Amino acid sequence: MAEKSAVIENSTPKSNGREILETGLSSAEVESRRKQFGFNEVAEKKVNPWWQFAKKFWGLTAWLLEIIVILSLFLQRYADACIILGLLILNAVLGFEEELRASKAVETLKEKLRVNARVLRDGVWKVLPAREIVPGDVVRIRSGDFVPADVKIVTGSLEVDQSALTGESFGVEKNLGDLLYSGSVVKRGEANGVVVSIGVNTYFGRTTQLVQLAKPKLHIEEVIASVVRWLLVIVSVLAIVALVFSILRGFDVIDTLPILLVILLSAIPVALPAMFTVSMALGAMELSKKGVLITRLSAVEDAATMNVLCVDKTGTITRNKLSIVKTVPHNGFSEEDVMLYGALASKEANHDPIDIAFIERTQQEKLPIDMFKQTSFVPFDPKTRCTEATIQKENGETFRVMKGAIRVICEACRLTETEEKQLEEQTQEYALKGYRTLAVAKIDNERETKLVGLAILYDMPRSDSKQLIHELNELGISVKMLTGDALPIAKETAKNVGLGEHITLVSSLKADIKKDAFLAKDEAWESDGFAEVYPEDKYTIVKSLQDCKHIVGMTGDGVNDAPALRQSEVGIAVSNATDVAKGAASVVLINEGLISIVDLVKNGRVIYERITAWILSKIIRTLQVSVFTVLTFLLTGSYVISAFEIIMYFFLTDFVKIALSTDKLQGSDKPATWKLSGAVKASVILGTLIIVESTALLYMALNVFNVSISDPVLYTYTFEILFYSALFLNFNVRERRLFYKSMPSKILLLAIIASLIAGTILVTVGIPGLVAVPITGTLAMLGLSAFFSFIVNDLVKVFIVQKIGIKW
Repeated sequence: MAEKSAVIENSTPKSNGREILETGLSSAEVESRRKQFGFNEVAEKKVNPWWQFAKKFWGLTAWLLEIIVILSLFLQRYADACIILGLLILNAVLGFEEELRASKAVETLKEKLRVNARVLRDGVWKVLPAREIVPGDVVRIRSGDFVPADVKIVTGSLEVDQSALTGESFGVEKNLGDLLYSGSVVKRGEANGVVVSIGVNTYFGRTTQLVQLAKPKLHIEEVIASVVRWLLVIVSVLAIVALVFSILRGFDVIDTLPILLVILLSAIPVALPAMFTVSMALGAMELSKKGVLITRLSAVEDAATMNVLCVDKTGTITRNKLSIVKTVPHNGFSEEDVMLYGALASKEANHDPIDIAFIERTQQEKLPIDMFKQTSFVPFDPKTRCTEATIQKENGETFRVMKGAIRVICEACRLTETEEKQLEEQTQEYALKGYRTLAVAKIDNERETKLVGLAILYDMPRSDSKQLIHELNELGISVKMLTGDALPIAKETAKNVGLGEHITLVSSLKADIKKDAFLAKDEAWESDGFAEVYPEDKYTIVKSLQDCKHIVGMTGDGVNDAPALRQSEVGIAVSNATDVAKGAASVVLINEGLISIVDLVKNGRVIYERITAWILSKIIRTLQVSVFTVLTFLLTGSYVISAFEIIMYFFLTDFVKIALSTDKLQGSDKPATWKLSGAVKASVILGTLIIVESTALLYMALNVFNVSISDPVLYTYTFEILFYSALFLNFNVRERRLFYKSMPSKILLLAIIASLIAGTILVTVGIPGLVAVPITGTLAMLGLSAFFSFIVNDLVKVFIVQKIGIKW
């Protein structure tokens, strides 16, 4: 890479350099260089959609389903195999469709910022797509242009905005021989330059490479794997017990396959991927109405557990727009005079950020600028370092005004050395706080130049930044500011938005990491922000916080933020972000401002509650089905339910569980944590209680309804016991208080009612594989299941939460 970069930087031959500057490269030379260096772009790795879909059938959950399909075919249970295969395919299609939709959203964002460039080729100036530029091309760059590659200036001078690259708020002057970085924006001036670096070799390209290397850890994958491991531990023990018992009693091993099939099926979280995907998609749709675009579905869930938010200062906390915050009048002039004369020495059409600051402040103060006419205007020039205008009053009198650097205006006003030193000391005091100071002067007809005063400019914080930080702190999220500015500027900004003043130099942090990584991590956590940060440092800070087991969010708008945006669990690009920043982020704010982040966090925490309710329900149901089936097998020596009834049971109840993705739940006021140990403890207690209740209901079927152990009707009664219990369990797990303290969503309630009716009709009329039972028996099972769930189980749940203190 170093060798290639060197070739690029010396791409203009010494012998014919002047000729190339006059005529540009020839078409033949362009083709030759394109073969050598390629296009001016950073190629992204594309994943084949068919391969992406095929991966949905690879993984622990998919493997277990596929094993059961094979076992069903081996046992000639073709209906079972078809139903399970259908569930597997449905989950794969849902997950793939949502991922594809998110991917297309990112591609759409990238299409919005395609760049063209003015290029000299074969002696003719042409407008070409920026990707076609090659090293050695002569390009013309002027005010408002997006610099398409790293370009060395050969004629002219410019002022450029590099805030998207370096985080610096103020414009940077570029003169003959200076290098313009790809990705910066020209604010003023015109220049010709020679392209020296393209693609991955530019500042822009190297940053994008970091984006591609960054891979955040998806916590939902860990949660799913952890749930499956817990369930497999349970069913494996039970399967071994059933197998050993069968062998001791002289059963043929092949006869134990149905029980193993039932236990395996009960352990598989078939609906979890679908429920998660639907929940994320619905959350994303809801957030889009509030101006938040989700480009990676898992970011919504990660927002619930996020406990650190790294915020880029320029353009994120601040407006990336200069404003006049104070004026210091001199020589008897007023503060209004400083603003008025400064505005008269400005021109709105130039779109200069300093000119705009004066004009907007004058308009806000309603000063009489319309009473004056600007007859001539000399724009800012790096050589003069000031602007100057001739102004005509309504009575025809004229005078001139100037604004610019302190030293230049001091010389024009012929101030004494003492006076000039006092002004410079005052200017330095403001500069240490991050302010930029300009002087304004008036020249009357006697050509006497008088200092009107000083104007203090500042990149003001956004109006919602302080409120956002306060609300995030209330939600238990630590906010840390990252900026390329010097330490005094960073401290001043942090103080203005309520962050605190414990700002650390990133160089100090990196030095501490080398000395004592453990103490450095504590320092990173305790800091309110970091100053003098480079793009690689942002990525490192995010990664370091993740290594400390924190769930990290990152906001930003520029190319320099992209690697950290991609690495963070919740990368948030603001509305005016570059295409690279938006492509790297998992969340894009459509509207201006940052307050939508609070909506994102709250929405994520509601989704977290939904997924937690599903996990709790799944563990309890697995315990009930597997333990109850094995226990009754050990007690009676026969199966009390067949594999087909279990499949129907899961088919009718798992899609009700998917409806949990729409439930109305209250999110926590603190970052969520996946406390699976608490969920397992609660599940074991409630599951044990439900197993006892199920056994009691089975005893009633055998002894009250006088059903024989070998009668197929017993299979239907057992199906009813499991089915009604599973439906009513939804009301227990969705609310940590008594079930009636909050109402479920309409969709969830309708799904439960629809499933209840469908199941009741099936057991009443019967279908092949499911024998009909008397309606009186069904109503008895329904009523007793409701009593156990709404009265007994709900009171026990509240007791273990409030009295024993088990949390999940």
